[in-house]
Amino acid sequence: MRLPSGRSRALAVLCAAVLAGSALAGCGSDDDDKDPSGPGDSGGQITLSVGLFGSFGFEEAGLYKEYEALHPNIKIKQNATQKEELYWPALQTRLGGGGDLDDIQGIEVGRIVDVANNQADKWLDLNTLGAQTQTAEYLGWKSKAATTPDGKVLALGTDIGPMAICYRTDLFQQAGLPTGRDELAQRWSTWEGYLDVGRQFAAKAPKGSSYMDSVTGMYNAMIGQQQTFYYDASGKLIYDTNPAVKTAFDLSAKAAQDGLSAKLVQFQTDWDQAFAKGGFATVSCPSWMIGYIKEKAGDATQGKWDVAAAPGATGNWGGSYLAIPKGAKHAKEAYELLTWLTAKEQQVKLFEQRGSFPSRTTAISQVAGTTDPYFNGAPIGQIFSQAAQNMPVQTLGVRDNDIKVAIQNALNAVEAQGVKPDDAWKDAKASVKAALG
Repeated sequence: MRLPSGRSRALAVLCAAVLAGSALAGCGSDDDDKDPSGPGDSGGQITLSVGLFGSFGFEEAGLYKEYEALHPNIKIKQNATQKEELYWPALQTRLGGGGDLDDIQGIEVGRIVDVANNQADKWLDLNTLGAQTQTAEYLGWKSKAATTPDGKVLALGTDIGPMAICYRTDLFQQAGLPTGRDELAQRWSTWEGYLDVGRQFAAKAPKGSSYMDSVTGMYNAMIGQQQTFYYDASGKLIYDTNPAVKTAFDLSAKAAQDGLSAKLVQFQTDWDQAFAKGGFATVSCPSWMIGYIKEKAGDATQGKWDVAAAPGATGNWGGSYLAIPKGAKHAKEAYELLTWLTAKEQQVKLFEQRGSFPSRTTAISQVAGTTDPYFNGAPIGQIFSQAAQNMPVQTLGVRDNDIKVAIQNALNAVEAQGVKPDDAWKDAKASVKAALG
């Protein structure tokens, strides 16, 4: 299947230049509409709503309160939906006139190409408020993904998702396995090696603990290491003929059949609870997972978690954007908040507190020395910076997330219901066909 002409609906994303420097662009302007110095002179109390999915960490890191203290006439209300696959369809309904929109909306990287290609009429061109001064600080691929063919900037980036493995040292020790991050990284230098360690863990696993949380996490990590996965650079759908996708599916299904998984569905309540209960010993860990683990595992497991390099090549899983719907009542104030939340200083804070890896080059250079006491003093700045520096070129497509969800559901069926992998793959392809039309 080919996508409409004009601009390819797939975007080649160059991640190898992650640590390339860029000059710090100025943010000031004499034009009031482009002045991000603060809305204090606009008069009256303004409530800005921020619609997000998952955990961006803004509220948890105290950024909303900090901004409100700097801007006394602004109050911020966050509306969050845990699962992105529920958030996005609801947002599409509201964009079509079926409900109120938030002043700022989050957009996942797997949706951004669709937004830039097909939804320019739904989102405010941030260039009209001064975004030209912002995009120069970003990784080139990050800002390019949110830019339309005619140069409109529809969103600014928050984070990216370089990958590692997060693991419980106490559970590894109880299973008679080494706990050092360097030794483990060597043992699981490949995904087959990762499963070999899992089989050793399973042989002496502590009661109630599985090796990994869910095979869908492993699948997404493997896919994130690929240059091309669901679409090729011309926009042609190739997920069902791409050997890399089938290899990731088959190996993940094998992990399920070998009993290495806790059979949990990520981002559901039982998965959240298993972090604190020691329900699994490893989780595929993009940088943003650091904050999620801290939140869900709690103080009782502080120092018991650690971080090691991921199997295979490095890659990217996730990362998001913030955008303003067209026609927003408080567009200027929303833009000022958006640029503050995504500014270098806040990106550094979010990594240090939550593990959200920066997408601004000016912030990336400041986090390389970060360590995290919650994760046994792991050098997370070094681990994730090295992963980010060596990311492959990726090709993003307009319906990446819909395809991902269909394949994840098929793997969940293998994991939880014992569906045969071949049958699950057929089901995944049927689901993709139904979703894409």
